[in-house]
Amino acid sequence: MYLNSLKERLNQDSAAQAAGRLVAPPLPRPRPSLQAPPPPRPARPQGAVVRTREPRGGVWRPRNRGVGSGRAGSGPRGVRPGAVPPPRSAHGAMRLASRALCGVAGAAWRESFPLGGRDVARWFPGHMAKGLKKMQGSLRLVDCVIEVHDARIPLSGRNPLFQEALGLKPHVLVLNKMDLADLKEQQKIIQHLEEEGLKNVVFTNCVRDENIQQVIPMVRGLVESSHRYHRQENLEYCALVIGIPNVGKSSLINALRRQHLRKGKATRVGGEPGITRAVMSRIQVCERPLMFLLDTPGVLAPRIQSVEMGLKLALCGTVLDHLVGEETLADYLLYTLNRHQLFGYVQHYGLDGACDDITRVLKHVAVRLGKTHKVKVLTGTGDVNVIQPNYPAAARDFLRTFRHGLLGPVMLDRDVLRSSSRADP
Repeated sequence: MYLNSLKERLNQDSAAQAAGRLVAPPLPRPRPSLQAPPPPRPARPQGAVVRTREPRGGVWRPRNRGVGSGRAGSGPRGVRPGAVPPPRSAHGAMRLASRALCGVAGAAWRESFPLGGRDVARWFPGHMAKGLKKMQGSLRLVDCVIEVHDARIPLSGRNPLFQEALGLKPHVLVLNKMDLADLKEQQKIIQHLEEEGLKNVVFTNCVRDENIQQVIPMVRGLVESSHRYHRQENLEYCALVIGIPNVGKSSLINALRRQHLRKGKATRVGGEPGITRAVMSRIQVCERPLMFLLDTPGVLAPRIQSVEMGLKLALCGTVLDHLVGEETLADYLLYTLNRHQLFGYVQHYGLDGACDDITRVLKHVAVRLGKTHKVKVLTGTGDVNVIQPNYPAAARDFLRTFRHGLLGPVMLDRDVLRSSSRADP
């Protein structure tokens, strides 16, 4: 019964369609909207950069809607300026790396370091004052003065009290740690020192005994040419080794003993200031000619000239780090490396590119080296342990890497050289 009625209805519809009398049912009317339609979205200009918000986790990652994201042909988006998209092949990686370094070389870094009202670190403990007085008392026993200084700061940081207190003895300046210094402008350094009256300068590396053999002949020549030395009275030579802390005075004595006596260490050495705290007895360093040296504690000037000079001294390890602050020193080191276009820290720590923000750099170093610590945070539901980067530990590793020469040779007095060259007519 139902099939017969359905067939009749289909026959009627086909007959009405043939006669042109079939009318389509009316479409439903749309309901009126109470909200105004949104304004049309402006077209994005070609080459515009889409910025994404940094996630709460800390390390930023560019948003990539490439292959497999549902949008065909869309490349990496949300890339910040300076970030490099992931390469698609080994050759592409090499091209992107070279392109990134070329872009970094032309980037604008901080023109000056924000001192922020910092004061000069005053570190003149009692053993320094006592050692300086004892040096003055030992002058009548010595024929020559050997001043040891760091080759990374050849023009700054030397104690002016030495020349006032030690009189007119023959003077040799040994610039140690030459393997850590960038000596491309070595002749300018020597010329600048000669203008200050220092004509006997030797660059040395006491760890590998480089140029150590030049010290004894230079001292002997100066003593023999001095009119204050009488050969009939004494046939031996004695020199006083002076300098600021942690520049390698004891290392120089041990290196001279290795070279001329084939003997081991006679004085303690260390990578921090304050190892030698008293004027020691005479130490033989050579047999022919018979020569003795006096090791002395490092003595800083009671008043450092400027804050930046104090930061340079602290970078070289002549001042204890906690007196200045590890993070402050790490920030000044990053500022110096970027200004000199020395980006060895990028490859050493696996950064995406050079950066002028010390917080981001230390965060990456801490995460990479696993230097994190738990911090208890008070919330409405109770105490929560949050893992945060250990910034002081990351800063100490950054400074230690620089002082071991793993970031490449550095000349911290480059600004002094350039200012002196501009002053010359």
